[in-house]
Amino acid sequence: MTAVMRGIRVVELATWGFIPSAGVALADWGAEVIKIEHPEHGDPMRGLVPSSLKSSGTHPVSFMFQTFSRGKASVGIDLTTEGGREALHRLVETADVFLTNYLPSVRRKLGVDVEDLQAINPKLIYVKGSGLGPDGDEADTGGFDLASYWSRGGVAHVTTGAHEPWPAPMPGAAFGDLQGGLYAAGGVAAALFDRERTGTGHVVDVSLLGAAVWVMAPHIAASTMYGIDAMAPARHELPSNPIANTYRTSDDRYIALVMLESDRFWAPLVELMGRGDLAADPRFADATARSANSAECVIELEKIFAAHSLADWCELLSKQRGVWAVVQTPKEVGTDPQVLANKYVGQLDLGPGGTIGVGMPPIQFDRRQPDPSAAPELGADTDRLLQEVGYDWDRLIELKIAGAIN
Repeated sequence: MTAVMRGIRVVELATWGFIPSAGVALADWGAEVIKIEHPEHGDPMRGLVPSSLKSSGTHPVSFMFQTFSRGKASVGIDLTTEGGREALHRLVETADVFLTNYLPSVRRKLGVDVEDLQAINPKLIYVKGSGLGPDGDEADTGGFDLASYWSRGGVAHVTTGAHEPWPAPMPGAAFGDLQGGLYAAGGVAAALFDRERTGTGHVVDVSLLGAAVWVMAPHIAASTMYGIDAMAPARHELPSNPIANTYRTSDDRYIALVMLESDRFWAPLVELMGRGDLAADPRFADATARSANSAECVIELEKIFAAHSLADWCELLSKQRGVWAVVQTPKEVGTDPQVLANKYVGQLDLGPGGTIGVGMPPIQFDRRQPDPSAAPELGADTDRLLQEVGYDWDRLIELKIAGAIN
């Protein structure tokens, strides 16, 4: 691919998923990303496997860590030591970008806050990821996406059915982290662009709560205009437009129709289905009539879809121009012909660990995608990178003995 971030050095002091996912995007775009980890235990994401998958016991490689730290270098540094802080400062002197999701109190304690590092490198782009934003009484409160994004950000509310006994669960690990991380990567790009023009470094703030507000923007606007909690969720049995709805096939699969210009698509669709009589039915004659009689219209469409298999419907619907899609599993998404054609999933070779598919950043440059490379072993690049910034072997050995690096 076109490595648009080539020549950019990023130092990442971050754990779990949110800000490390920004580092992955930057690495895929060509940046050199140096992940700073504690020399003994590293990023806790190294050992994270969702509980539903632990029982297999046959996959020693953490697919979560590969997802969030592939393509990076790893330097093991204990920042509670003077020698460790000095080593980090040496790396920051050579960096363009610093990424962190450490809490403000921790950053101050370790001497890695904005003032500390921009004093060393005035042109540094300093990126802070937080749960709830940099200001306000709770700025020093930690957060994960289930709390700060999904729950507090209102996403759980709008995805939960009216009669569900519990809020909808988040639909996958790091669901909000990955979105927030890409926003952070975009902020880095904008800050670097301005630095090229002005020579000035910037502080970039991205929070999980802010990411949720962006996603919930239509609901928030509607709530302020109409005095409601949120826009009413769509109801399968009573949509305003029956051909912007989801239907079950005979083999218990689902197809989503998204034919927003319903008067344009209704007659050709039902004729293709062998039910041209519905186009002439006065209950369904135009969009206004179909909206007024949507329950009856949905019942008719349910019967039609339930009479044939998913394969049959895919073949039939491909003959018309209205938008539709199969409700796919993540496994199916990974082998979707369009996903493969656009290399939205990369094949990551882990050597003895096999090969896994990893989602790639959804932004391409010059219609190319990079080939993903594996996440580093803990401290794999400590010696090489510290030698690059001026350490000799004698000093490295001293720091290793002191426990400052690995």
